[in-house]
Amino acid sequence: MTGGAGFIGVNFLRHWRRSHEDALVILDALTYAGNQRSLDGILDQPGVRFVHGDICDQELVLELFRSERIDLVVHFAAESHVDRSITGPDAFIRTNVTGTHTLLKAAKAVWLDEGQVPGPWRFHHISTDEVYGSLGPDDPPFSETTPYQPNSPYSASKAAADHLVRAYHHTYGLPVTTTNCSNNFGPYQFPEKLLPLHILNLLEGRPLPVYGTGGNIRDWLFVEDHCRAVELVIQRGRVGETYNIGSSNEWNNLDLCRFLCREMEDLFRDDPSLASRFPTSPASRQDACQELITFVKDRPGHDLRYAIDARKIKTELGFASTSNFGHAIRATIRWYIDHEDWWRPLGRPGR
Repeated sequence: MTGGAGFIGVNFLRHWRRSHEDALVILDALTYAGNQRSLDGILDQPGVRFVHGDICDQELVLELFRSERIDLVVHFAAESHVDRSITGPDAFIRTNVTGTHTLLKAAKAVWLDEGQVPGPWRFHHISTDEVYGSLGPDDPPFSETTPYQPNSPYSASKAAADHLVRAYHHTYGLPVTTTNCSNNFGPYQFPEKLLPLHILNLLEGRPLPVYGTGGNIRDWLFVEDHCRAVELVIQRGRVGETYNIGSSNEWNNLDLCRFLCREMEDLFRDDPSLASRFPTSPASRQDACQELITFVKDRPGHDLRYAIDARKIKTELGFASTSNFGHAIRATIRWYIDHEDWWRPLGRPGR
């Protein structure tokens, strides 16, 4: 598994280990968004090996495939923050395109060319709905047949990776599946992304930056639902197929920010101890958290709307998002409140 110390990766690891006892190799370069502390309680389990390494290191990747007799790859590792891709696209091309190609070459060499590992094999690639481009307010959601129209260096690099995965299946017969998901939220997310950034800024009384007028719309998916969907695709998805994962839960950024503010106020009201722990939060004084909302200059090429048509994965594999959004948001806020020891050492990135 690549990117196991990252946000979605570590949540998937925890989900997988609850019902699977197979040997597991975690490969992660521990860049700024990869946090080994997120793996507490996993690395001491039997059959789990952590390797601090780069997916672009062909020699290392080949050695792991051979020595560990890898028969399943779950590929989460990626540079994923759109803002960073605008100011520094080179890292996105290297990790998302070259890194994915390095893994594909190793899988082909060991599984197909050398036959060193008995099948069945599976290479599962995690991608994003951003490869499809931007929707208008009344456009139908993205389906698996929506043409690719990536609009940022990030989404372009993920689109390139998707095409490479598809090509290795159609050209060489590599057994692959791909999932394209909507915006995830939940525990362990690095605090440069919208939801954890706003949660921590609310706790510390910092501005809540909202791009433009806040009208950009996203389909929000609780990470635990995403993990269940990926597990289903790995176990039962058709080889060579792509599955979209979403929750039909669209929010514009401004309304979502206001919702977070109300939830934070309710939490502080219900738990008086929070006022002394986070005295700079407006909620500690029973002030309106929405006063922190600050509109900032929109980023270049900002996609208006993403939405997922998840009928294929529901029809074929029986998946549906089951998490209540309000409960999941409250659980996520509570996780950050209860895990200061996780996010305090990361510093406070902002927009």
